[in-house]
Amino acid sequence: MRRLWALLVKEFIQMRRDRLTLGMMIGLPIIQLILFGFAINTEVKHLPTIVFDQSLGQDSRDLLTSLEGSQYFNIRYVATNFNEVNDAVDSGKVKVGIIIPPDFSESLKHGRTASVQIIVDASDSLAASSAIGAAQLVGQTKSQQILMQKLRGYSGHEMELPYDIRIRPWYNQDFVSAFYMVPGIMGTVLTMTLVMFTSMAIVRERERGTLEQLIVTPMKTWELLIGKIIPYIFVGYVQVTVALLVGIFMFDLPVRGSLALLYSLTSLFIIASLAMGVLISVLAKTQMQAMQMSFFIILPSILLSGFMFPREAMPAFFSALGYLLPVTFYLQIMRGIILKGIGIDMLWGQVFALVAFIAIVLTISIKKFNKKIA
Repeated sequence: MRRLWALLVKEFIQMRRDRLTLGMMIGLPIIQLILFGFAINTEVKHLPTIVFDQSLGQDSRDLLTSLEGSQYFNIRYVATNFNEVNDAVDSGKVKVGIIIPPDFSESLKHGRTASVQIIVDASDSLAASSAIGAAQLVGQTKSQQILMQKLRGYSGHEMELPYDIRIRPWYNQDFVSAFYMVPGIMGTVLTMTLVMFTSMAIVRERERGTLEQLIVTPMKTWELLIGKIIPYIFVGYVQVTVALLVGIFMFDLPVRGSLALLYSLTSLFIIASLAMGVLISVLAKTQMQAMQMSFFIILPSILLSGFMFPREAMPAFFSALGYLLPVTFYLQIMRGIILKGIGIDMLWGQVFALVAFIAIVLTISIKKFNKKIA
């Protein structure tokens, strides 16, 4: 323990002297959390819209009011012909074009289907999906209102709908994107910073020429690797604490589960990320190689972990690749504890996966590390 303590003191002194790196490790999570938390928003609303209303009747005005009232459409332009709609969508001035035919009110009055053309710029698939879903919902709602009026006219009394479908969204009733994104951002930020900085730990010693001093010490291989990991565990906890505070006070993130459990399981993810960084540091010969190998881990961690894209929509091969990344299991832990308030009894699978990853990666690192000058 004395040998390990001496190495830990040396690592903390080195970390304190490298203030730029320390500042990046603390400041980078805050900056990324704020940027991603505000920028990445799956609730695409207030889409700029142009309208070509050829009917100019009360019915068309009611429809446009309903569409704009859904908050997904922001009517900015009124066209006088179809070419203006086409040009506005082509130029990118608007995302949606609404064309109401001249016989719209007449068709409704005589019980015929009244068609409305909605042109959506699908170059942005997320915005297009929001526009299509909102337009369909408004259309269904208006159709039900008209049918109910007709039924009341035939029967002479109030009619009830044949189906009463009541939807109860759990855990995020208002579909706030930040509640889904912030826990994911915390996991990916930890991966980015811990893997990247730890991956340069041994390589930096080699390039600075201080590795020889460690080689002549009586320290064992596992002591050297553990000594490189432990200081960054404290940094990881600082990052998690800062990220949680930003999420709670800036994004009103609800924490429904146990903070003690969250911090306990976070330690497993921190160690798993650091173990991955140490393995890269052992395999790389230069800091540039270590950085390139880190990006090879970071990019799949963002794309395949479920941070940005649902894993259920991925092909089986790429979904399986996501299970090789510790951040995949940590995101399930974070969202489960923070949003659902679940306990350890429902997280044993994720805990076992993180423990197995730590054991395998650290074993490989110890086997690969050669305590001599390469």
